[in-house]
Amino acid sequence: MDSDHDRSSAGGGKDAWPQASYRPSAAQDTPEAIAPTPPPPTPEPSVTGRGIAGLSFPYQVVAALALSLIGLLACTQVAMVFLHVAPPNTLSKQHDKTIDSWIYPEFEQNWKLFAPNPLQQNVAVHVRAEVVGTEGRRTTRWMNLTYEDGKGIRGSLFPSHVDQNELRRGWDFYVNSHDSENRPVGLRGDLSERYVRRIAMLRLSERDYGGTIERIQLRSATSSIAPPPWSNEKINTRPVHRVLPWWTVTPDDLPEHDADQDRDTAHGVEENQ
Repeated sequence: MDSDHDRSSAGGGKDAWPQASYRPSAAQDTPEAIAPTPPPPTPEPSVTGRGIAGLSFPYQVVAALALSLIGLLACTQVAMVFLHVAPPNTLSKQHDKTIDSWIYPEFEQNWKLFAPNPLQQNVAVHVRAEVVGTEGRRTTRWMNLTYEDGKGIRGSLFPSHVDQNELRRGWDFYVNSHDSENRPVGLRGDLSERYVRRIAMLRLSERDYGGTIERIQLRSATSSIAPPPWSNEKINTRPVHRVLPWWTVTPDDLPEHDADQDRDTAHGVEENQ
């Protein structure tokens, strides 16, 4: 103990063995190591944490249910409005009360998506003629003009507008300008009658009946379209005929070349007289 005391007193009363420093050995001799170390950079928030994915699981379930309910209501609204404005069909007739209760909760709305409604009937126009020839007077069989036009349309990449529209619009013109007794309504009645007669004579002139056509008669056969196989709706598809009176053929009803020929013949007869 004396030797230890002597060594400590020999140094002027100071401790000859100073306490060890707690600095790292690599940083004791480096001046830059004395400066404080900067904090690490803060990471940016992840993109996956935005929107519904950023919510907790219970809130994600609630948000998914809410979106599903909104989508279901939107689809139901579109379906109900479409069935309401669409032409009458099997589905709308079966659920008409449900559709009306949805569409008319308090206020009525009245507008149509299709104007006019698509045809739900097949309409065929027939014609027959009274021919006078060497064998006397005879009446031809009914010829389906609509069927003849259909043959020119089926299988054609570029069907004629005449085959598609001439007879159909001509018959609609006549029906809309005549009453149920085939009496003209308004000033367009006579015009529509002459138009239909010319169409019929134009088609009949393409055939040789072995004589002169003196009178023609037209009729329509209207039949409802049959419902689909999965429908329980019962519809009578038997055709209903609308028969027009006999019309006497005049030179104005004939095609242009035939009318000119008849006029020349009549003019020649007058000169000979």
